[in-house]
Amino acid sequence: MEENNVAVRVDGMPEKEDRKLETIKIKYFTDKIEKLTYIDGKSDWIDLRAAEEITLSAGEFQLIPLGVAMELPEGYEAHVVPRSSTFKNFGIIQTNHQGVIDCSYCGDNDQWFMPVYAVRDTQIHVNDRVCQFRIMKNQPKIVFDEVVHLDNADRGGHGSTGKQ
Repeated sequence: MEENNVAVRVDGMPEKEDRKLETIKIKYFTDKIEKLTYIDGKSDWIDLRAAEEITLSAGEFQLIPLGVAMELPEGYEAHVVPRSSTFKNFGIIQTNHQGVIDCSYCGDNDQWFMPVYAVRDTQIHVNDRVCQFRIMKNQPKIVFDEVVHLDNADRGGHGSTGKQ
């Protein structure tokens, strides 16, 4: 297998948005998964795929290898979350609910994984889309200013907007 450790631009970004293209180095650990692309050109989220065959019984935990490592720019992080159909299709829940991969996780062997818990017996095949990610700027440094009162009207508390 040829090593893919070159800078790659992800194509398919929605044309309606005027964004600066960032170039990120990506390494693929297998040639059995599709290369990363934007989701049907409709979103700025990018699907990640299982890089190995995974069989889980209900109640089991597993790290699903995603077959990629990246060198994120300084000051950026990746947010990894399940796809909306992941639970329905595979019966798995991402155990940390949202994975955050910071720019220091960028070594040659720093493959991305999705930690999952199976609620039913399931089979995940190589190249199945199991999660998605987007790259975000790190939160700016914040200073908290402690006050006795906030100057805004109350909304009514948690759940105050109703069900509809």
